[in-house]
Amino acid sequence: MNILMVSLGCDKNLCDSEAMLGLLKAEGYNIINEEAEADIVIVNTCSFIHDAMEESINTILEMARLKEDRLKYLIVAGCLAQRFKDEITKEIPEIDACLGIGSIDRIGDVIRELFEVECSKESDEQESKAQESAKNKSTEHNAVNNVNIQKKIKKFDDINRLPLIDTDKVITSGTFMGYLKIAEGCDKHCTYCVIPKIRGSFRSVPKERLINEASYMAKQGIRELVLVAQECTCYGVDLYGKKVLHELIHELGLIDGIEWIRVLYCYPEEITEELIDAFANEPKLLHYIDMPLQHCEDKILARMGRRTDKASIKNVIARLRSKIPDMAIRTTLIAGFPGETQEEHEALLEFIDEMEFDRLGVFTYSREEGTPAAGFENQVNEETALLWKNEIMELQQEISLDKHIEFVGKIMKVIVEGYIPEEDVYVGRTYRDAAGIDGFVYIHCDYSLISGDIVDVRITEAAPYDLIGEIKDEFTE
Repeated sequence: MNILMVSLGCDKNLCDSEAMLGLLKAEGYNIINEEAEADIVIVNTCSFIHDAMEESINTILEMARLKEDRLKYLIVAGCLAQRFKDEITKEIPEIDACLGIGSIDRIGDVIRELFEVECSKESDEQESKAQESAKNKSTEHNAVNNVNIQKKIKKFDDINRLPLIDTDKVITSGTFMGYLKIAEGCDKHCTYCVIPKIRGSFRSVPKERLINEASYMAKQGIRELVLVAQECTCYGVDLYGKKVLHELIHELGLIDGIEWIRVLYCYPEEITEELIDAFANEPKLLHYIDMPLQHCEDKILARMGRRTDKASIKNVIARLRSKIPDMAIRTTLIAGFPGETQEEHEALLEFIDEMEFDRLGVFTYSREEGTPAAGFENQVNEETALLWKNEIMELQQEISLDKHIEFVGKIMKVIVEGYIPEEDVYVGRTYRDAAGIDGFVYIHCDYSLISGDIVDVRITEAAPYDLIGEIKDEFTE
């Protein structure tokens, strides 16, 4: 039985997809990448913001068309299934089952239940009629059939349940880089965010499980380990009574084969001195931090439900750069939050100019159903929000280019990602570049490089997002 997994959204979702694939592979299913060969398709969805929800729905509809050929079952998992199960199963009757966030370890059970329903048809005559009707794939038939199937599927587990899976996951990156999800859920309840309602409260994965998973990943060729969670900085508070991210990093750094450790999603108010010391002293921990700020103005931060202020943000940035001068700081901002004024937007621009973030992304505010901010007065119109977003990115491009120019002539360690034959150039990333988020280094080299190699590259040119470099014999590692 061939299974295709379509994983959408964030890297945390990808970790869930890889865990489900590991379970299914252990049960004997064949994991494939070709739609036309699939007997079962699982779409692991995202619904964090409207655009992600739209992508998820469009993907489900696209996969539903495969039922015109050989596809037997269409299963929807992830955030959209958790948030809008009733709505999507009603509107898209081709969906055979939905699986919530806390139930991903039941994927094998769900498939078995689907087969049981299929086998329990009342009579040969009814089955014959169903097969004949299936040729037409009428919406009416699918709707009736799926109602019966849904009745056989057990209810979602508690949203705050943490599914712990013992089988080895299937690493889907196809490279030397892999994600390690260290926690699930969030306790922050920012006014614009639906994550706590979808993924539940903050739950850390036990340290020993993470060590075992990372060790397995290293044996599979993973050299760059990327730690992810809704909020990495609070790792351990629920299990060990304190923040122990720095301890986890130290233990992960002892694993043979892991060369780089990268940490994403660190809230500024949760960054401890122990963590800053880890950045300064742990040899495998990259000097890179993803610290989502959303805004700088205290009034906006308060309306967002953030637990920090401008002075505290400046303080933590100063502490990081004081102890780690080459620290690459990435942040994410929201443009057009309800009530934001032109003056507050200009203050944000001044803040960005002063802080000189190494990496920066910005989203226009997305009005999400069920969040407090959706009901706030003075919603900013889309045109203004987009204008503000563009002004932020134009400023950041100037900052990024200035920073990149400083690297011209210097030698930087780069992890090789691949080769672009039509341009006869290799592509890789420095410690300052997270995969799928930041930029690249384009490498000119007269001999073959292998993906996953970490090499010394002399930077020759700079652009706002990317660097260009070369390798000479005397610079090779």
